[in-house]
Amino acid sequence: MIRAALFLFLTLCLVAPAAAEPLPREAIEAEIVAPYGLGEAVNDQGVWALLNSGGGPAGYVFETGPLAPLPGFSGQPINMLVLLDTEGRFIDVRLLSHNEPIFVSGLGEAPFRAFLEQYRGHAISEPLVVGTPYGAGGAASDNVYLDGVTKATASVRIAHESILAATLAVAREKMQGVSAGPPPRPDPAHDEALDWPRALAEGLIGRLTVTEAELDAAFAGTKWASDGAGGDPEAPFIDLYVVDLGPPALARAALAPETLAEIARFTARAPDDELYLLIEAGRHGLVSEDFVRNTAPDRLSASQDGLPLALRDADILPELGPSVPPELSDATRMVLRLDRRLGFDPTRPWELALQAVRLHGQFQPEPGETHFALSLATPERFFLRPEAPRALSPFEEALRNRAADLWALGALLVALFAALLAQSRLAGLRAFTPLRLGVLAVVIGFVGFWGQGQLSVVTLLAVLRGLKAQGAAGLEVLLYDPFGLLVWAAAIAGFFLWGRGLFCGWLCPFGALQEFAHHLGRLLRLPRWEPPPSLARALLWTGPVALAGLVATALLAPDHAETVAEIEPFKTAITLHFARPWPYLLWAGGWLAVSMVWFKGFCRSLCPLGAAMRLGGLLRLRAFIPRRAACGSPCQLCKVRCRYGAIAKTGEIRYSECFQCLDCVKIHDDPGLCVPLVLAARREGRAK
Repeated sequence: MIRAALFLFLTLCLVAPAAAEPLPREAIEAEIVAPYGLGEAVNDQGVWALLNSGGGPAGYVFETGPLAPLPGFSGQPINMLVLLDTEGRFIDVRLLSHNEPIFVSGLGEAPFRAFLEQYRGHAISEPLVVGTPYGAGGAASDNVYLDGVTKATASVRIAHESILAATLAVAREKMQGVSAGPPPRPDPAHDEALDWPRALAEGLIGRLTVTEAELDAAFAGTKWASDGAGGDPEAPFIDLYVVDLGPPALARAALAPETLAEIARFTARAPDDELYLLIEAGRHGLVSEDFVRNTAPDRLSASQDGLPLALRDADILPELGPSVPPELSDATRMVLRLDRRLGFDPTRPWELALQAVRLHGQFQPEPGETHFALSLATPERFFLRPEAPRALSPFEEALRNRAADLWALGALLVALFAALLAQSRLAGLRAFTPLRLGVLAVVIGFVGFWGQGQLSVVTLLAVLRGLKAQGAAGLEVLLYDPFGLLVWAAAIAGFFLWGRGLFCGWLCPFGALQEFAHHLGRLLRLPRWEPPPSLARALLWTGPVALAGLVATALLAPDHAETVAEIEPFKTAITLHFARPWPYLLWAGGWLAVSMVWFKGFCRSLCPLGAAMRLGGLLRLRAFIPRRAACGSPCQLCKVRCRYGAIAKTGEIRYSECFQCLDCVKIHDDPGLCVPLVLAARREGRAK
């Protein structure tokens, strides 16, 4: 009961309500500059009419916060003002308010505002992508890549998702009149006896043919007219077949049994994706030479109702079925995926466009392009319409982008859990100290500098505030950073096994930096300093006081919360790699210098996250460090050797202060170090 009460008390203290109310007319009007003017309110969600210089309709003005309140890392939405013209093109995107820690006092707002400037001139019909994590694609790709902000990938992605979600909501309601009903799903019970010839004859397989002559005609009158021309005019430049693989009957008509089984496994993992088989027997070839599998194809684009559809390669190499003509066996094949949760309806007409590119000139050739489109729709009889739409997972893209990092982190955590569960064997290794330092080096380099997995009390405050304000939806702030989420999950699981020791002793990058600083102090023969017992007890309260100060600031003066949170040197040392003004460098570097003489001084005193982590000492399910009756009376060796001061005079372990360094476990199990074992061996020798 005491443990539960403490946890509940901390939760209620840390949370604060969050709301995204539309700004008043005066605030919006101040953001509108000539030649535009602000019209009347369209609804009560912050959408206004935009007027041109003559007072006529020019588009819409709206805030993203009320329409798409995706919580940022502060627990509050990033609110931006979007000016959209009547053609669905961005006039401007401006930052109104935010509390993202990385931009408040880290990088500053300049790179954030520079990122938002990239939307100007682009249309919602363009496939906008943040960053190029898998390569830039071929020349003149239809994808529009927006440059992200280094060290702020998750915050930028949240902002991008907010902009697109709010803009598409306004576009569908005000500019397209499209009713967003629940997306259909293939009906597994519907079956037909189909083979390739019959499906093609009934129009169930889409086909697009473009000859070389038609390609030349498309470039006629341009500087690219003669580039690549001169071949057989009747030869197929594009000979494309498109098959919807969602309906089982159509999939069987096109694919071999082995690929059908692979499709079934893929569909079980991603039930909201509609897969399409593309077979291209012409010269076009579907994608450029620079294409990387499992990414958005750079020569293909799709749209429905005038709005873009997100295409992505499913990374499946299909084998064709026996009824497919043999001449297609050597054709280019690809399986694409479309997400039905984003409004895609395979039963309504949609358009697949292939981009043809010609290059003019020898040095730095200039690309020219034209498009050939195929209209597609699968008959309604193959589908069922569910009663309610399914929510889109907000971190699907983040999981895909960081898959390799997550696998590596998962392997590290599994190995670390296994080693600590066998702590007696681990502590007894002769090479235990080099092994521990090796793990800490990986934590600093991979978990900290590379993975940006340094946990912070700022994230804890944001999550708890979001939970109270939005319920389970408040956890979405973590979903944009799956790497950090996995570290949090490991730390929480470690609470019940080892208290705070797993994270504070093994997974905290700044704590690992302090430990290396202390070893450097030993190499430099600097004196060691330990505070007197009375001062040490007083210093234990500085962390809780700092945590209480952060909570009070968040409740009473939230605008200053991010500034006060700089009491943690984590952002300076780990997130920004010490690239900050000198006051921040003095603070972070000063604590590392202190650790050279006082072992992990920040962890043992002022760390507010460490103060919160002390709950782990109460939530642990077992006393994992072995003790003997003689521990503490008369033997005090473990207490004297404990660099964290986590062992009482009685020999009892204070788990709220234990960092799981295993020094006392090594002493306990060593017959040459443990005083009770040494004395017992002497008595046995005398008896013999």
